[in-house]
Amino acid sequence: MLDFPLWILSYIVPFLAVLTVIVFVHEMGHFLVARWNGVAVHTFSVGFGRELFGWTDRHGTRWRLSAIPLGGYVRFVGDMNAASVPDTDSPMLKDPALAPHLFVNKSVWQRIAIVAAGPIANVILTFLILYALLLGYGRYTVPAVIGEVLPGSVAEAAGFEAGDEIVAVDGYAVRGFEDFQRFVATSPARQVAIYYERNGAVQSLTLVPEAVQIEDRFGNNQRIGRIGVSRDIEETDVVLYRPGPVEAIGLTLEEIRFIIQRTGAFLGDFFVGRGDVEQLSGPVKVAKVSGEVATLGVVALINLMALLSLNIGIFNLLPVPMLDGGHLLYYFIEAIRGRPLSMRVQEIGFRFGFALVVTLMVFTLFNDTVFDHFGILR
Repeated sequence: MLDFPLWILSYIVPFLAVLTVIVFVHEMGHFLVARWNGVAVHTFSVGFGRELFGWTDRHGTRWRLSAIPLGGYVRFVGDMNAASVPDTDSPMLKDPALAPHLFVNKSVWQRIAIVAAGPIANVILTFLILYALLLGYGRYTVPAVIGEVLPGSVAEAAGFEAGDEIVAVDGYAVRGFEDFQRFVATSPARQVAIYYERNGAVQSLTLVPEAVQIEDRFGNNQRIGRIGVSRDIEETDVVLYRPGPVEAIGLTLEEIRFIIQRTGAFLGDFFVGRGDVEQLSGPVKVAKVSGEVATLGVVALINLMALLSLNIGIFNLLPVPMLDGGHLLYYFIEAIRGRPLSMRVQEIGFRFGFALVVTLMVFTLFNDTVFDHFGILR
């Protein structure tokens, strides 16, 4: 078992550093768009629960760092809680001077913009990080040419041959063998379309990568797709590719599209019975991964921050009350109906959403500790 101080430094500190930045950026998205729309902000909090320290700015907003660092919120003046439920007993709702600055009194499209700004801020953070890393470090690549097709493999059954050069997978351009591996690995037991060049002609085929369990360098089990191809890599095969500023924008946007699509496919697997519950991660596993990635250096940890930021943004857009997506669902219904849903219907939805989110948190925590065999404490 690791000494407790070492465990804190190795896992908790990198995790909190990553999470704090992601949460701050998310909530800052809500905050800035709210301010631009003239909404009075009561509290900007990183974390939940008791305030550890904070200050009040000249606009009356309380900025606070709270004791439970697993999220955050922006609470608007006149709201009962951080879920933007109006406090009908608050005298602020009856103050004519405050009326133009209350979130509840803004147009439905202004409220949609304010709520959507949080996940959008996460996407922007991901873009800026990936773009900066691509410009600053470039990427090492190896020609996407198949060196060997393993006998009896999925690739052999599909008709691949040694010497085939991979051009694209599922509409994503393949710029190196590492791209091909990544596109296949993130599609276990899901059909993929592959375009390849043979004898100067581009051909295509579809196949379903075999789902296999592997152990990564840190001893974590991962479920990936595998088709049974490989290639030997000589030192002269590796090329450092540095795109220009304009090309890097396109590459970064394509990477973000790939992550979003694969995340959606991962979530979709659970609705069709292909999902692996061991791959669902909660705060414990994220802390473990953050600590492990931190051992690879600051750049690797920053890259992890970009991926987590994007995934948190996507998760928050799920149409579940309590999440940003749930609010957006209510507001879009209001925009179509011309009037909001009743407070009773909204309250029932928020209670359901709260129960669902708590259940998911408990499940992922259980999953982290039981299925991972208390890995962080070994």
